[in-house]
Amino acid sequence: MPTLFVIRGEDQGSRFELTGERITLGRDPANTIRLRDPEVSRRHAEIRRDGDDYWLVDLGSSNGTFVNGRRITQHRLVNGDQIQIGGSLLLFTQPIEETRTYGPQRVSIAAAGEEERKSRIVRSIRPEEGSQIFRWPAESPDPATLLRAHRNLQIMYRAALAASLTTDIDQLLQRILDLIFESVEADRGCILLVDPETKQLEPRARRVRGPAADDQMIISRTVLDYVLQHNEGVLTTDARQDERWDPGASIVQAGIREVICVPMQGRYGIVGVIYIDRFTPPHRALEQGGTPTFTEDHLKLMVALAHQAALAVEDTRYYSALVQAERLAAIGQTVATISHHIKNILQGIRGGSYLIELGLAEHNEELIQKGWKIVEKNQQRISSLVMDMLTFSKEREPELVPADLNRVVEEVIELMQSRAAELGVRLHWEPQPDIPQLVFDPEGIHRAVLNVVTNAIDAAAERGGEGQVWVRTELREKEGKVAVIVEDNGPGITREEMRTIFSPFVSSKGSRGTGLGLPVSQKILQEHDGRILVESAPGQGAKFILEWPVNYPASPQEPVTSSG
Repeated sequence: MPTLFVIRGEDQGSRFELTGERITLGRDPANTIRLRDPEVSRRHAEIRRDGDDYWLVDLGSSNGTFVNGRRITQHRLVNGDQIQIGGSLLLFTQPIEETRTYGPQRVSIAAAGEEERKSRIVRSIRPEEGSQIFRWPAESPDPATLLRAHRNLQIMYRAALAASLTTDIDQLLQRILDLIFESVEADRGCILLVDPETKQLEPRARRVRGPAADDQMIISRTVLDYVLQHNEGVLTTDARQDERWDPGASIVQAGIREVICVPMQGRYGIVGVIYIDRFTPPHRALEQGGTPTFTEDHLKLMVALAHQAALAVEDTRYYSALVQAERLAAIGQTVATISHHIKNILQGIRGGSYLIELGLAEHNEELIQKGWKIVEKNQQRISSLVMDMLTFSKEREPELVPADLNRVVEEVIELMQSRAAELGVRLHWEPQPDIPQLVFDPEGIHRAVLNVVTNAIDAAAERGGEGQVWVRTELREKEGKVAVIVEDNGPGITREEMRTIFSPFVSSKGSRGTGLGLPVSQKILQEHDGRILVESAPGQGAKFILEWPVNYPASPQEPVTSSG
């Protein structure tokens, strides 16, 4: 069944099966596949099935849909295509053929001592000998040898391709088993991996051919122990002369005539084993008693495939560990940064409380008011910090309602006038008067504009009484966008600072800033399929343009005149 695997983005590691005739992708929960990436449009793209073909169609998204680095409006997907939607990268995989696979639940390892009959090793090889399948014979090869070499090379190529197209270990191991069953007449196969914590072998993939599909698959612990201890791939049959096997080996009683078991040797150790067998009931074995099915070439091919799979398993595990380490580091950084800001705020509240207590003891109303202003200011700081944290961390859908943009921005201006006056900054409000009601999230846009205006006032305050901030709105009908422009005459932003201004917890205000204001504003604009543009240079102030697509109400609205 075709699948989409997210290899980069907010939903990294997620796997989606394409089961319907039409599969929609986007940020809206109503989509068949919901992506939490804020750069993805609410209804971004659609996959349409046409027989055995799957077509990817862009639904007029803001940031476009790309396949293998090229922007598309419609594209027929093929196995291995990389789809970029917003900041997410997805891998399309389509099985070449349907395979009969079974889960690893019905696999057990028989302990030594349960049986008394023995089996002998026909051939054993080290992992490094697996590369001999590519060695050119000394004499001129016959056509059968050339055909076999070509087939082995093709299988190894397909195994390497499978390893490069997925980071899902179970999916990869099942594909390796499929390739083995295409090239070897095995009846049963299983891949067991060493658990990193317990160091025990655990079945992860299984395949059975023929009528024994529902039977319990029993694997000899004696074989597994030998392979792991000696790091050798072995080919065994049910003869009884080899003393290296414990008398309790369980192979013959289970009716197995031939076995290949090879170690999955990675860069740093054995990560598991691959086991296949040729199942023949005892009475059939007596009747046939002929030429073995498994050969030395099969053993070498299995060793080479096991090495390829082991490298992929190691890469996937190390990648997962790296992602987990980065997450833990991010959590640690967040806790440390937030704790620092909260500590500063609590110190301010403690200082204000001390002044209030002192004023009450001395019946000094002026001292009480002074202390209360400090407490109130720090209460506002912690409220803003909490709101920014919630907005930045929580996956939310904007509450889109018809609203007056000028009125929303005007409320920000009214709220910040006193702060601007306190810092000696002149705050100018220049609304475009003929903007009609639009559909957007008033609370979200209010928060985004508030954060940008706050930063502009703080920057302009460095001009020492000559600071100015201009805020205006624009309806750009030709572009189909609406914008809020915030401009200041502060010190400007350097090129180095420009690279990190939207990174969380990066602030040029020192202990006065949380470093969340601009990241929160950017996230809110992205939720509206918009963006924030920045124009600045050192010593020349800064201009922030918050723009997003125009969305009119369903019923026509008359222009709303806003006071300014």
